[in-house]
Amino acid sequence: MDPSPPATPFPDLNLIPYPLPFPKVEPKLEQPDLAGSSPSADDRSGPREPPPPNPNLNLSSLLSPEVHTPLQQLSPTTDEDALFAEYFRLAQLFLSSYAAKRPVRPTNDARSLVPTPQAGPPAAPAAESNGSSSALVVSKRRKARSAEMVRVSSLSVRDQIYFRDLVRRTRITFESLRALLIREEEKAESLGLLAKRTRADLKAAALMADRDLWLNRDKRIIGAIPGINIGDVFFFRMELCVIGLHGQVQAGIDYVPASRSSSGEPIATSIIVSGGYEDDDDSGVVLIYTGHGGRERNQLKQSINQKLEGGNLALERSMNYGIEIRVIRGIKSDRSPIGKVYVYDGLYKIVECWMDTGKSGFGVYKYKLIRMQGQEEMGTVVLKLAEDLKAQPLRVRPAGYLSLDISMGKENFPVSLFNDIDDDQDPLLFEYLAHPIHPVAAFQGKHTDGGGGCECVSNCSVGCCCAERNGGEFPYDRNGMLLKGKPLIYECGTMCRCPPTCPNRVSQKGLRNRLEVFRSRETGWGVRSLDLIRAGAFICEFSGIVLMKQQAEVLSMNGDSLVCPGRFPGRWVEWGDISDVFPDYVPPDFPSLADLSCSIDVSRARNVACYLSHSCSPNVFVQFVLYDHYNVSCPHLMIFAMENIPPLRELSIDYGVVDEWVARLTM
Repeated sequence: MDPSPPATPFPDLNLIPYPLPFPKVEPKLEQPDLAGSSPSADDRSGPREPPPPNPNLNLSSLLSPEVHTPLQQLSPTTDEDALFAEYFRLAQLFLSSYAAKRPVRPTNDARSLVPTPQAGPPAAPAAESNGSSSALVVSKRRKARSAEMVRVSSLSVRDQIYFRDLVRRTRITFESLRALLIREEEKAESLGLLAKRTRADLKAAALMADRDLWLNRDKRIIGAIPGINIGDVFFFRMELCVIGLHGQVQAGIDYVPASRSSSGEPIATSIIVSGGYEDDDDSGVVLIYTGHGGRERNQLKQSINQKLEGGNLALERSMNYGIEIRVIRGIKSDRSPIGKVYVYDGLYKIVECWMDTGKSGFGVYKYKLIRMQGQEEMGTVVLKLAEDLKAQPLRVRPAGYLSLDISMGKENFPVSLFNDIDDDQDPLLFEYLAHPIHPVAAFQGKHTDGGGGCECVSNCSVGCCCAERNGGEFPYDRNGMLLKGKPLIYECGTMCRCPPTCPNRVSQKGLRNRLEVFRSRETGWGVRSLDLIRAGAFICEFSGIVLMKQQAEVLSMNGDSLVCPGRFPGRWVEWGDISDVFPDYVPPDFPSLADLSCSIDVSRARNVACYLSHSCSPNVFVQFVLYDHYNVSCPHLMIFAMENIPPLRELSIDYGVVDEWVARLTM
């Protein structure tokens, strides 16, 4: 049977074709009733985002007067103060060293990460002065989280799209900063200027905190958070804090302390289950969760009795008030840079709480949580299902497969074809073409004088001609992740002497994941992956017969299916954008891209990319790449991930112009 999640009142926001900009968002926010009444299972909570991209949006103005309650001043705990003091210290060290070693370039040089003012006396490392570069950002004390608890009871589809885009933008900023910090440390390390690596995720989070870019800080969210879907995957605890899904850096229980709660009692909002306590018993829908405390640091076994205080008391109070709890599970994964992923599995209700004797002989508090009905499939269940499908697809889904590999061995990994909805078999009627076929004209003309390939005998390094073609730096990190989007990327190619292991050879190597073309009631034919795809990873390439302008004009009159590179919007600008942290950041405009005069005919031969669904809020984007020729008017159309994409979630792209040509590709 089809493992895709069942239909819910909340559609897949990656597939909603609404145009931007969005209107003023007006979610209905309600305070949870802590006087004894239990909230409905259908209630949803709404976030506060600082600042929203829409200048007309002001969440405070959307709240009804009765929602506002006086807030007591937060006195952060000693541990939390010390931890964030370390974050800010690291951020200040990075900013100071980064600004000091940046080469001085003209402010109109768009290739610089953060444009520098004209040479002159050094600015004092105090608060930002008007008109100066924002590279020097003075760390400030982290603003306290609000204790005012709200829940969203209704969101329109447009509102859901808005909040999804807001979360995606915040995650892109976090990942882009993290990648930048790692690259800077690698440069310093190669010069012998770095004695010890630091945590890039901590520094990225601190930089965003300095700019008040952490989401959901001004309202404490009860229940589901708009913009965060069940099954979303995260690699770092700090990212959970940045988007407001779980506000504790280390603790597994996030809660409003009694000193700040309107009821005078602590209220828990979310928990992380990652196997840290030996008495946990997790069967998925039913979870026996062990309270915190009673053991030594980094130890699994209990050493003393737990106490009914702090997070333990908050869970007990949330049970009495019927407060739903967000559950995030931490599981091992070889697809993660840290060997673990955090998966949001939805909302649970605490139905029972008791004191028990644990396996180590000490008293532990246990909480029985049951997953609320009417939600999408748990993300951890989908991850397990995807692994089973890769190993034994016919055993897991005995009916529905039309082909286990429509590429017939032409791709690095098989591309399956699945349809358990109707009798449509159209993808089998096309020849599968793993790589596009370019005409001879693409290798001729004034745009082809690229000067030949590099002469590197080993992996390329900064300074070779291929690096210079990319603006002086390579576009990928050592793991093949795209660092930031560009108008055009030059990969080392057929004319280069460097080996196949060169880190500047990524998209030309073909698929890196198991993909599946599947039939959907909502989008016709679509594409999903059986693997977890990391943000910034290459996915696939648009393939077909490449036509020059005159040929394309003739075929278009006959109504044939053409993929036109010029129609794709410049979504590559979003990947690597750190303008929210560095307002002077300028998107790359080098290498430049000439007029895109070619088109790709997919009427007879095509590949998996041609079945991607359209969305104005996509999770993948097009990046133009050259490697086998230097004709900038006929680049390769490479597809990269805009966010972490869980297995079996549909891939969606922004085709730019939604018309009949999109329908022909996806139906």
